Amino acid sequence: MNYNWDWGVFFKSTGVGSETYLDWFISGLGWTIGIAVAAWIIALTLGSILGVMRTVPNRIVSGIATCYVELFRNVPLLVQLFIWYFLVPDLLPPDLQEWYKQDLNPTTSAFLSVVVCLGLFTTARVCEQVRTGIQALPKGQESAARAMGFKLPQIYWNVLLPQAYRIIIPPLTSEFLNVFKNSSVASLIGLMELLAQTKQTAEFSANLFEAFTLATLIYFTLNMSLMLLMRMVEKKVAVPGLISVGGK
Repeated sequence: MNYNWDWGVFFKSTGVGSETYLDWFISGLGWTIGIAVAAWIIALTLGSILGVMRTVPNRIVSGIATCYVELFRNVPLLVQLFIWYFLVPDLLPPDLQEWYKQDLNPTTSAFLSVVVCLGLFTTARVCEQVRTGIQALPKGQESAARAMGFKLPQIYWNVLLPQAYRIIIPPLTSEFLNVFKNSSVASLIGLMELLAQTKQTAEFSANLFEAFTLATLIYFTLNMSLMLLMRMVEKKVAVPGLISVGGK
């Protein structure tokens, strides 16, 4: 293929104010990171609660958590995003609906929709990881904690969860990386995150290959950096005898 690469395109003006195409990528990366971090906070917090609920000796409580997991895990992310962005605002009370649709900046409303959607979608996956981590622990630890007079919340908070989190760092890392990659669905509702800025750059500059190559490198670098960081954390907090570190 005879193609003349032009990497200098990113420093050229977009024709919109004084912005360059590189400014668009930086802005898109900022939105991508913001979406992923906010959604991950929701997923880790709520997923931990539901993961605990799935393991408690109460069929009603565990059943509620199971229903949540099956619902959010088996409906495509894109369908959930459209529900949160197009349908849910119409179900809000009139005053809140008016604020959301008219007073709120469209970019902010799109950001909130995708964060809630992605956070709740990932919650179901985190829940299963937390449940697996808790159930992987020896049963004797819970029995010993009961023998010491710990109540159920104390058993989870002081005994089970601190060890379970260490065991599930590798799968949690994968879920964290998936949040960054799944954040690209935000482009479908008009939020100018990294993928949307990439497509816009390709259209405005006609440098399709350069735009998508840079986007690929950004995604790859970001995810590899996070993965290496989490591997360091994994080695630091690994529980001897419960998980092998680094494939050993």
